[in-house]
Amino acid sequence: MDEKSNADFRDVTAGENDAKGKSASSRSRRGLDWFVFFVADVQTGFGPFVAVYLTAQKWTQTDIGLILTVGGLIALFGQIPGGAILDAMRSPRLAAALSVVLIGVSALILALWPVFPAVLGSRILQAGASCILGPAIAALSLGLVRRTEIGERLGRNGSFASIGTGLAAAGMGACGYYISNQAVFFVTAAFVVPALIALLQINTRDIDPNRAHGSSKTQPLTLAAVKSLLTNRTLAIFALCVLLFHLANAAMLPLVASMLTLQSSQSSAALIAVAMVVPQFVVAILSPTVGRKSQQWGRRPILLIGFSALVIRAVLFAAVTPSELIVLVQVLDGISAAALGVLVPLSIADITRDSGRFNLTQGLVGCAMGIGASISTTLAGILSDRFSSSFTFLALGVVAAIGLAAVWKLMPETRPELD
Repeated sequence: MDEKSNADFRDVTAGENDAKGKSASSRSRRGLDWFVFFVADVQTGFGPFVAVYLTAQKWTQTDIGLILTVGGLIALFGQIPGGAILDAMRSPRLAAALSVVLIGVSALILALWPVFPAVLGSRILQAGASCILGPAIAALSLGLVRRTEIGERLGRNGSFASIGTGLAAAGMGACGYYISNQAVFFVTAAFVVPALIALLQINTRDIDPNRAHGSSKTQPLTLAAVKSLLTNRTLAIFALCVLLFHLANAAMLPLVASMLTLQSSQSSAALIAVAMVVPQFVVAILSPTVGRKSQQWGRRPILLIGFSALVIRAVLFAAVTPSELIVLVQVLDGISAAALGVLVPLSIADITRDSGRFNLTQGLVGCAMGIGASISTTLAGILSDRFSSSFTFLALGVVAAIGLAAVWKLMPETRPELD
């Protein structure tokens, strides 16, 4: 497509957006807020509670590990086809609804039939549906608001998701303690109902289906389109940066948990709980600000802040006993999580603008993130066993510093000048 055609194409797009006048109604926006909140509740049930529940059912650690590994592999490599499926569907609301229902069904299967074939099927179902659900929420966000408002919208998503995750973790933990581990998954399934009610508050007329897919018109998935994505230099740099971020970040909290347990097994559970909850509240507070500032300052400054916080966190963990400064250090984790949580889908929306491949690209970048996180824990385990925890944190800090340098030197600003 030549420059004149590109210009005409953007003019048509702008005209269509202007013709729509304003973005979604307040009811639809609130519906998305609460949908994100309840989806976080639903997804929280499939965290550490799965291992606790299966252990209580007298499962061996080998079988538990196999189940978790299968789910993890599907969640990793299923994101690319999940994004392609979502791009092929013209209704992100329908995709989100089907995904939530399937996750609810998987929770019920897990609760009612804790035998290997059923649990394996449950994990496959949950992981596969999650590969579509995450991108569907981002697509809904993109389709509901103007491009100039997408940063703030994604910030609200991060805030509501963090609040939902924190409250759900506390509530499900209490449910497991006072009722039973099985009850956690009935509660998880029950949260599907308010999630669907919230989703129905989003008026389909408020969703721009073209904008939700990053284009002004339906774009068929072709080999040429995929090749164009894979050869996009900005996208490749961004995927490398987030891979390095998760390579440095994913192993830090598990390593801290191991160190705390060795230091004081009695207080370790409480300290680990603090280490998990503090970042959630920081993300909830900061995400809307991150969304607004990304529109004012651009994307690169926020990414630099997120990577810098990760480098400082790694150095602090290497230099001091984790129990001494764990709250302060985990505030830095919240800063990084808020920055990357908003900037990943926002930068993808910038990079894929007018391509119609927003959701497929989310899958590609999500796969890169998953690869980084998967390698991180194994790498940290090897380094910790052969050297020391302090050396391991410094090594992770070096990886984070390389990522910071990549953002500084290689990553271009992606914020559009005008919308």
